[in-house]
Amino acid sequence: MASPYVSGESGKYIAASQRPDGTWRKPRKVKDGYVPQEEVPVYENKYVKFFKGKPDLPPGMNPEVAQAKQQGAPVSTDTAGLSKTAKRNLKRKEKRKQQQGKGGEGKEDDEEEEQEEELSAAVEKLEISNRAPQQNGSKQEAHASSATDKAKKIKNLKKKLRQVEDLQQKLDSGEVTEPTPEQLEKLARRKALEAEIAELES
Repeated sequence: MASPYVSGESGKYIAASQRPDGTWRKPRKVKDGYVPQEEVPVYENKYVKFFKGKPDLPPGMNPEVAQAKQQGAPVSTDTAGLSKTAKRNLKRKEKRKQQQGKGGEGKEDDEEEEQEEELSAAVEKLEISNRAPQQNGSKQEAHASSATDKAKKIKNLKKKLRQVEDLQQKLDSGEVTEPTPEQLEKLARRKALEAEIAELES
């Protein structure tokens, strides 16, 4: 593409050009270092730059395996692209399959059963030893929770007793002339509340 700038005696300027309707644009003088709007690079924030610089392959994937998949060629090994532990697990599985296929299961099965029994016995011992401290801890927790429950119940009963006493004062002063059945029931429970509080506090 030809440069739109023309250098002349007066300096650098953009040459006159014809508009689509046939009229002419005047030549425009341009200072040194001017970059036209079309040539200004598009602003890219840091996220756009990050994603443009991001690799195409997932992390940890071997580029050779990716190329082989794109070309449609079979991958040389099944373990390509796997971690060390995954490869180790595959080898173990293959060994197990081979052992089962050979039929030499007599001694190996007995040894495996013995190992399983030893492991289960060890696990049971651990569970039993862990239960003892938990039971002691649960007793302490139960005692603490019962104490807090008791305190809450006493507080609740005292609140109800205060409400009964307030109602009794209102009746005595004449604020409440005709008590409702619920209020009368509340007044009747006063002695029961006092007895329950005394029982819990002792």
